[in-house]
Amino acid sequence: MKYKEIQPMTDAEVVKHLEESREELFRLRFRLATRQLDNFREIRKTKNNIARLLTARRQRELSSEESHAG
Repeated sequence: MKYKEIQPMTDAEVVKHLEESREELFRLRFRLATRQLDNFREIRKTKNNIARLLTARRQRELSSEESHAG
């Protein structure tokens, strides 16, 4: 998921995708531990998606704080 895809999402959608990505990361780690994971790069992709979603969420928090403060 690219950042441009995250920008038009609502806050609720970002949180929903964040939860889904964390669940996916759990499943990938479990499959890695049981040696069923073929493409281990998916773990990195999922971690990067989580980081992008968290960054977008934090930027929205900061922008809302600025609008309330100003």
